Amino acid sequence: MRKILIPILSFTLIFSCMSDEQYDDLNQDPKNPTQVTADVLFTSATKSLFDQMSSTNVNNNVFKLFAQYFTQTTYIDESNYDLNGRTITDSHWSEMYSNVLFDLKDSSEKVMADAALTENEKSGRLAQIEVLSVYTWQQLVDTFGDIPYTQALDIAQYPLPEYDDAETVIYPDLITRIDAILANFDSGEGFDSTGDRVYEGDMDAWKKFANSLKLRIGIRLSDKNPVLSRAAVESAVSDGVFTSNADNALLNYLSATPNTNPLWVDLVESGRQDFVAANTIVDIMNGLDDPRRSLYFRENLGLDTFVGGEYGDSNSYTTNSQLGDLLHEASFAGVLMDYSEVSFYLAEAAERSYNVGGTADEFYNNGITASIEYWGGTPSDVTSYLAASDVDYATATGTWREKIGTQFWLAMYNRGFEGWTVWRKFDYPILNIAADSEDPVPLRYTYPVDEQNLNSANWDAASTSIGGDAQSTKLFWDTM
Repeated sequence: MRKILIPILSFTLIFSCMSDEQYDDLNQDPKNPTQVTADVLFTSATKSLFDQMSSTNVNNNVFKLFAQYFTQTTYIDESNYDLNGRTITDSHWSEMYSNVLFDLKDSSEKVMADAALTENEKSGRLAQIEVLSVYTWQQLVDTFGDIPYTQALDIAQYPLPEYDDAETVIYPDLITRIDAILANFDSGEGFDSTGDRVYEGDMDAWKKFANSLKLRIGIRLSDKNPVLSRAAVESAVSDGVFTSNADNALLNYLSATPNTNPLWVDLVESGRQDFVAANTIVDIMNGLDDPRRSLYFRENLGLDTFVGGEYGDSNSYTTNSQLGDLLHEASFAGVLMDYSEVSFYLAEAAERSYNVGGTADEFYNNGITASIEYWGGTPSDVTSYLAASDVDYATATGTWREKIGTQFWLAMYNRGFEGWTVWRKFDYPILNIAADSEDPVPLRYTYPVDEQNLNSANWDAASTSIGGDAQSTKLFWDTM
């Protein structure tokens, strides 16, 4: 597989002084073939994306800390928002560009060039590739803000690409890109179960995923661009979004390395005890008598006893609630998107009077139910929890933002990025100040250090455009 062996965008004069042939030679592994098929590239990109979003390795992904689901025991820099010591932002940027977007681009090019494929086969495969590409682009925007987009994957012509405006260029284009491939799922033939490890070639499922992703992008715009938001959301719902947990975009990991869930690597294979449940989530769930506590966390302190470590402090592994047994299973599935998430988007849409075919309380209940059921809760758990006065949509305290935001955040446990994003979007629940640094929760990742050093002119322009390259700078859709 042709790989870019140095971080994306971090090109120096070495690149400009070399011919393409010389550069290619540096990326040749003499022990392995360089010609890789489109389906292998697609599978590789899929696994890289799931791995990056699932991991809790502090060298790669600290979203579960940002969402305050986990906190650390001994080494507490990351839970106090020091990301530069391990170049975490560089790692995430590089992984998403190099090992996801570039592989998807290469896969797309190989599909287009394959004379043995029919037009329907090409259109189906390209649609699958495009869904994961759009997912990745939006994730990068929602992590950093303005990013290299139109010039980003053409390194020969643009070794130092400009950044595009997230609000006016990237987000609208992502909606357009989804619209352009929706019909492909009706007639196209995608990668089969060998290449497609998410839906095993089920194009109806991929279409629901595409529309659900469009729903996500649309609802993200609700406070910033309500006209585009409504159009995107209503068209996505009309065309068909997730309607049950059977639709979830999952990667079923295996029980043996190297195809285990990265959480197992971080929590079990490593032999380390770096994380415990954060007091932020435990205290909220205790207050609600939430039935998911015994599923999210171990009962290592006794039956129905749950204690969270103080967020951002040094915490004892043995005297705080440990992460649940499911998270320690090698084959625990990774999730890119699920029905619970979709339901809460629809709850917000209903509160905004979008035409989405239901009421806010119906979708709110669907989101909670889907979460409890996914984690293994019982029907009686669902019934009792929804009937509680501080959970029932009609009687729970606070605005709709507080009600939806809190339950949405609880449902995104183990999906740190989405939990962090829920908090940024709804401003609920109230998260804790980090104990050691006394810093507030970041609103974005700062740009990679490599970008500051090697793409400095474009980094400087982008930093000025977004209001400063700081953790406290809000993303364009974060208006509250």
